[in-house]
Amino acid sequence: MSWFIDWFLNMNVLKVVGLAGQAIFGARFLVQWLASERAQRSVIPVAFWYISLIGGVLTLIYAVYIQEPVFILSQIGGVVIYMRNLMFIYRDRRAHPLMGPDRA
Repeated sequence: MSWFIDWFLNMNVLKVVGLAGQAIFGARFLVQWLASERAQRSVIPVAFWYISLIGGVLTLIYAVYIQEPVFILSQIGGVVIYMRNLMFIYRDRRAHPLMGPDRA
């Protein structure tokens, strides 16, 4: 357990970026849960994808910093998927501008 204390005692900006990335990434589930409760059905709001993207990019920065290939590859894959989902959402909004904002 001393490694954990040492890790925090030797905190630097990129460790803060990594922690923030994980916190933001985890918050996406809270956003999705609240949106589903509000709609009384399972929904994935657009904010879920933005939060995923932001958290994923910050976590990717940290993964590159610690030079962990498995972590880097998994984060790159996620970031690509989050961006692609946002592209689909905005393409559909351009094609159907009269539909409501919660259709995603």
